[in-house]
Amino acid sequence: MSAAEQSKPTFVLADYAVFAAMLSISMAIGVFQALKRKPRNNSADDFFTGGRSLPAVPVGLSLCASFMSAVQVLGVPAEVFRYGFKFVYMCLGQTLNSLMTGYFFLPVFYQLGITSINEYLKLRFGRGMQLLGSIQFLVATLLYTGIVIYAPALILNQATGLNMWLSLFSTGLICTVYTTAGGIKAVIWTDVFQIIVMLSGFMAIFIHGTVLVGGPAQVLEIAKNASHINFDDFDLDPRKRYTFWSLSVGGSLVWLSMYGVNQAQVQRYVSCRTERDAQWALFVNQIGLCLIVCSAGTCGIVMFAYYINCDPLKSGRISAPDLYMPHFVLDIFKNHPGFPGLFLSCAFSGTLSTASTSINAMAAVTMEDLLQPHLTNMSQKKLSILSKALSFLYGVGCMTVAALSSFLDWGVLQGSFTVMGVISGPLLGVFILGMFIPATNKLGAFSGLLVGFCFSLWLAVGSTLYPPSAEIMGVLPSYSDGCEHNTALNSSLTQDQHFTILHQDYQGGLQDFYSVSYLYFGAMATSSVVLVGVIVSYVTGPTKRSDIKEGLLWWDLNKKHVKVLTKSMKNKESDVHSVPFSNLHKDDTNEKKELTIDNAVSSETAVRLLDAEKAELQCLNETTK
Repeated sequence: MSAAEQSKPTFVLADYAVFAAMLSISMAIGVFQALKRKPRNNSADDFFTGGRSLPAVPVGLSLCASFMSAVQVLGVPAEVFRYGFKFVYMCLGQTLNSLMTGYFFLPVFYQLGITSINEYLKLRFGRGMQLLGSIQFLVATLLYTGIVIYAPALILNQATGLNMWLSLFSTGLICTVYTTAGGIKAVIWTDVFQIIVMLSGFMAIFIHGTVLVGGPAQVLEIAKNASHINFDDFDLDPRKRYTFWSLSVGGSLVWLSMYGVNQAQVQRYVSCRTERDAQWALFVNQIGLCLIVCSAGTCGIVMFAYYINCDPLKSGRISAPDLYMPHFVLDIFKNHPGFPGLFLSCAFSGTLSTASTSINAMAAVTMEDLLQPHLTNMSQKKLSILSKALSFLYGVGCMTVAALSSFLDWGVLQGSFTVMGVISGPLLGVFILGMFIPATNKLGAFSGLLVGFCFSLWLAVGSTLYPPSAEIMGVLPSYSDGCEHNTALNSSLTQDQHFTILHQDYQGGLQDFYSVSYLYFGAMATSSVVLVGVIVSYVTGPTKRSDIKEGLLWWDLNKKHVKVLTKSMKNKESDVHSVPFSNLHKDDTNEKKELTIDNAVSSETAVRLLDAEKAELQCLNETTK
């Protein structure tokens, strides 16, 4: 065993105790929510949406935690270390996403009252598009969740010797158990706890790291002198990994595909009591996102200032950029037992929140889109049991995919965003076609989705096989001349030189195209879907707006109700009832049938409407007499 391996910092008993406490509290919250549920609320809808009665603040914090996983905890500080503080422009992209989601997408989904967003695709483009959307979501979420579970386990194993499989399966199993037992309420309230743990971890790292560097002024001075305070980067070159444009424009569309039309997020904000509460939840979510991104970015700047004269990657102390953060934490807290455990809890809190969200969302999609049409006669109690079984199976599936994720050779942040860009980006394009372009027909939507998916997949594979050089991406210089032990420096430099020589044969042409920043993958995929969908729709015959049910277009939101005829009097012009948009999706057993009171509203609502009508007629008769 080498001296470097012998001196590798590791976690001590106090660190494991802090980590175990975090897992225990998360499990306890899930079990409490399961025991708290009343027998009358034991239905599939309550399991997936909490009876649509959840308050805005916890839902907003849950929305924030859902995609602020260990990927961000580990990846954002490393990106800031290498590319500078301009990364926090991501907050601008997230803000644009929240505004677009709250104004354009949330009202449509909320007023339709659907559980699975793919039900919208069925109403707009038919059963085939619903199935395609469901499959795409399940594949994307399984891959994304696999990366989220596997990446921190592998990274912490390499940095500290923490047993990878023990951490992977323990967190995966605990997450699966409390999600299966407590449903959406367990997911949301554990997310609230886990977001607090994440912020606490970042705060501890920032404060102690800043003290060791010499104070906030010293940190800023070092970062500024090394060009890491670089908010003036407005370069239009799309190959540059991070600029104002890639983070604001490209980033906003990546986040829009994850918030505006992603089942895991939509399922949360439609669980709120009112549409206004759902919009407030998005606002709370946005504050949380900015806090976490800024906290992680600030830790990255502090880390850079601390290692200004001895870059751990260049000196060979770590083997990949994703190891920066765990190495930094163990370095600065080596004489403070328990604090590395807080960072471990911070990283795995992100993992738990994302995994639990994904598991619940995949179970909801499978139930609502794939199984529900065949289970019309099953009782609510059995449907609830089936929903829990699906959650458990998807939990096992996520752990399996996590074990297979070792074949990916991406950084955790790029890997997760690429998966979402490739698969969710085209799906965002289909929803844009459906909600905002009435002329779009089924063939146009299918054609656009196919072209967009193939295009984004080709781009992702090409960029993986022929990655851009560090110079093209805009990696900032770092230094290792101050390292005491620089034994691995030569081998590291040799690898860098080999990397540079290898890619000199691929300059120009497709190489430039493959070098486009990964943040643009989703935007390019979405744009190609919309462009192809519109062209094909107009060439093959656009859909008439009168053929589209009211409530499916964003332009219809100012119409609060849909006119529906009753069975007994549908031949009389005066006998018309107003039905909320939320009842439209119930008319999906036979799209060719006329929307009647029986399938437009529940039987209870129908009885109330008829009773009110009889009372009104009786009152008129008495007045006439």
